[in-house]
Order: sequence, then structure tokens, then C-alpha cells
Amino acid sequence: MTDNPQTAGNAMWGGRFSAGPDAIMTAINASIGFDRRLFAQDIAGSRAHAAMLAACGILSDSDAAAIREGLLTVLSEIEAGEFPFSTALEDIHMNVEARLKEIIGAPAGRLHTARSRNDQVATDFRLWVRAQCDAALSGLAALQRALLAQAEAGADWPMPGFTHLQVAQPVTWGHHMLAYVEMFGRDAGRFADARARMNECPLGAAALAGTSFPIDRQMTAAALGFDRPMANSLDAVSDRDFALEFLSAAAICALHLSRLAEELVIWSSAQFRFVRLSDRFTTGSSIMPQKRNPDAAELLRAKMGRILGATVALFTVMKGLPLAYSKDMQEDKEQVFDAADTLMLGLAAMEGMLRDLAADPARLEAAAAAGFSTATDLADWLVRALGLPFREAHHVTGALVRRAEARGCDLPDLTLEEMQAAHPGITAEVFEVLGVRNSVASRTSYGGTAPVRVREQIAAWKERLG
Repeated sequence: MTDNPQTAGNAMWGGRFSAGPDAIMTAINASIGFDRRLFAQDIAGSRAHAAMLAACGILSDSDAAAIREGLLTVLSEIEAGEFPFSTALEDIHMNVEARLKEIIGAPAGRLHTARSRNDQVATDFRLWVRAQCDAALSGLAALQRALLAQAEAGADWPMPGFTHLQVAQPVTWGHHMLAYVEMFGRDAGRFADARARMNECPLGAAALAGTSFPIDRQMTAAALGFDRPMANSLDAVSDRDFALEFLSAAAICALHLSRLAEELVIWSSAQFRFVRLSDRFTTGSSIMPQKRNPDAAELLRAKMGRILGATVALFTVMKGLPLAYSKDMQEDKEQVFDAADTLMLGLAAMEGMLRDLAADPARLEAAAAAGFSTATDLADWLVRALGLPFREAHHVTGALVRRAEARGCDLPDLTLEEMQAAHPGITAEVFEVLGVRNSVASRTSYGGTAPVRVREQIAAWKERLG
């Protein structure tokens, strides 16, 4: 999309060139195959531009009315699937304008007064990405609500907390679910910030230098829901920060989705059996009848890589471009379109899996008790009750873990005498901190895993999400 077309045969702009393009040039130059997705934004921008031209006395009221009605006809044809898209017309802008001319005649040629395809596409694309930010925010809120439902159901279910994928300390299922609520909350903040920053209107910047016509850029910006027009015409047509910022937010969100998908794959395995995914999000094997494969989680995990790839691709396109417009920037849209589609699919799939997910509280609690997960609780008790320095408490606890390993039992199964052999000051009160439920209940610091704190955070997030 540029105002340097190469097609002599098209009366829209063909006067400059004496020969038509090679077929390969036509193929590499045309963008209508993908930028047709911008049709609603393109028509909205054109309607706002025509209304502004009429208000400023640049376009007659009758021409403006004809353009307005003609554009509505074009919109209805596209929405009905009856619009004859043409590769020869390169892009969505020229396709719409050519059809408009067929419908209303000469007034269509006045629509492009005081604008360029450079500011036109920048406006269309910015409108589209803005709408995708809104869609992502909606999808994230739905996903967070699904996580909160899981957290509320299991606010006091002990489960193992891991470091290095080794059992570390007991946490609660609700606490684990809330960790992802927090992550996706930050993702929502990034999309909201990006939306606020991109909400400036490029329309009226024309090719790169503005226009000599007495236009009202405030009017078109307001009509399209922007906060203000962009302040520099060069920046307006050459900026793709809004797309890069959307992709960056999407990439971080994709990372979070992929991490959760990975946990669902692990948790649903026969070795863990923490959760059961529903039939709606699993498949069987063509040869092994016992198999129940977490295909939705695996596919989600893989598809998130497309978003990371799209982000790198657009950064690569933009990093070496001088001001203002270069045709390289036509390559901005396919990456963003694919990333946005993939993100929305991922959010919906994860929400669906979590809505149907059945965790196994008994299995979670049994796993939480394994691997000496309350060793830190024992060390903390030695510090609190006996006044030992933590390093000494750590050493005593390590000796008791070694003793339990030798016996093939867990820490709560050691006798008081065995405990006292490691340190004579240990009393029977130590057994009050060694169970996994005692452990999680004791973690009452702000942000901790204690059920009372989990329920506080659930209530806070419910209020925030409305």
C-alpha cells in the first residue's frame, strides 16, 4: 500500500507509467489477499474523512451524501460476501474506491482529496489493532474468571509447590491458580496501556507532510473514537509502534498461556494425575485405546510460538526503515493478523479447558506430603521455638531428613526420640507444624498460600473484574 503504484492500466493512478507491471511484480505488490480484513475500518475512515471535507467546505454536501451512501452499499456488499475483490487494484483502499466509483460515479474521485493511502492505511490498521486490544482484554477477563472459579473451589486444597520441578513446599490449589490470575492481570494492563498510547489519529497527515487543504483533523479523530490527531505528519505515516506494542503484549501473554498449558500437560499425565481434562479438550490414540491425550493444551503450547515469531518478524521489518513510508511496511499486517487470531484462539481454548478441568484434591494432598515438603516448616519452628540461628536449624533439619530417608518415611513419621537425637530441645509441639495442612495454614504473610489469604485475593479479584 503506497502512493507509488506501478500499474499503467488502472485509470485510478496510471498516468505516470508507460508500461504495465510484470506478473511477478503484481503478485508481490498486491495486498488485497490479506488487507481485505480492514474493510470496515477503511470504510469508517472514508466516511469520517468525507464528512469532514464537507464540513470544511472542501466537498459539496451532495457529493458527501453520495459518498456516504455509496460507502454503505460497499460495506453491505462485503459483509454479504458479494464484493468483487480484485488483485489488479492492489489493496482494500483501491478496491473500495473503484467500486464506489461504479456505484456513484464522479463524486467518488473527490473522496481522496487531502489524504494519501499512507495516512489511510495507518488509520485503518490502527483502528483494527485498537479493536484487537479490546478483544484481548475481554478474553483475558473471561480467562481470569475461569481461574478464579478453580481457585475458589480449591482455596484450601494442599498441593506440592515446585522449584526445579522438584517438590519444594506445600501450597494450595487456589494459590497456584491465583498466580496465573496475576500474570494475566499484568497482560491486561499491557494491552490497556498499548490501547491508550495508540489512540491517536494519523488521518490528515497525507503522504508524509500534511496537506494544504483547510482540513479539521480534530473532527476526523473524534469521529473515529481517537483521543486526538497525531502531532507529526512524518511520524503519523511511518509509525508502527502500536502494532509492535500489541505484538509485544501478545507475546508475553502467549508465554503465560504456554506455561499454563505445559502444567496441564504434566498434571494430566499418568505419573501426576493431578487433573483430568474433559473429553472436549482431549483426544484418543489410533492404536493405543487407553490413551487420553491433552491435545488442546499441547497445540496451544505450540501455537503460542507463532506469536513470538510474528513479534520478531515485525521488529525485523521495521528496524532499518528510514522515515517516512516504505513498501516494506506492507509486511506489517499478516504477522499481526495471525498473532491476533492465534492469541484469541489460545485465550478461548485455555478458558474452556479450565472451565471443564477437574482437579483431584486427594491426589494433590498426597503429592504435597511427599518429598519432605515440610522441611522448611521444621527449620522455621526450630528458629521460632528454640531460638536457633537459621543456618543451625537448616543443619538440624537436614540431619532429620537424612534419618527419614534412611527409614523410608516422611518427617511427621519420625518419633520424638529420633527428633531429639538431632537436637535435644525439640518437643512434641514440632508435630503441629509438620502436616501439609498445618504448613499451608501457617503461610499467612501477604501474598502467601494460606487459605485465608487466598480467599482474600479471590474476593479482591472478583471485585476488580466486576
